[in-house]
Amino acid sequence: MEIKNKKAYFNYFIEKEIEAGLVLVGSEIKSIRNGKCNINDAYIRIKNKEVSIINMFIDTYNEASINNHEVTRERKLLLHKKEIKTLLEKVKQEGYTIVPLKLYFKKDYAKLLIGIGKGKKIYDKRETIKKRDLERTNKGAWSI
Repeated sequence: MEIKNKKAYFNYFIEKEIEAGLVLVGSEIKSIRNGKCNINDAYIRIKNKEVSIINMFIDTYNEASINNHEVTRERKLLLHKKEIKTLLEKVKQEGYTIVPLKLYFKKDYAKLLIGIGKGKKIYDKRETIKKRDLERTNKGAWSI
């Protein structure tokens, strides 16, 4: 089971992808396993050499006790120092940002694929739409 951020590939040229772990509580992991989460409006911030994801929606787990989690709390990402350093260097360059791309499980651990991307202009987005439409029409065409 994986949750994808389709908007990220449409709005950004993704240059590099990095896999990060997440610091979660038990009720959050169970909600993710049920597929009740969303990373479309989430963004990543680096503060005091710590990387965190903000505005990631994980719905409350119904079978949890009174101590349920907040749905859009700030969650810490687990990365190596070298990876954080490369993220910092890229973000300092003009036009680069860090976006969440995909949330998935790897050996019972929740992982977040983050990408370093540069924002697309309007004409780049139009070009992407044209390519997608061409592929769709060519896929349906019969070859003789």
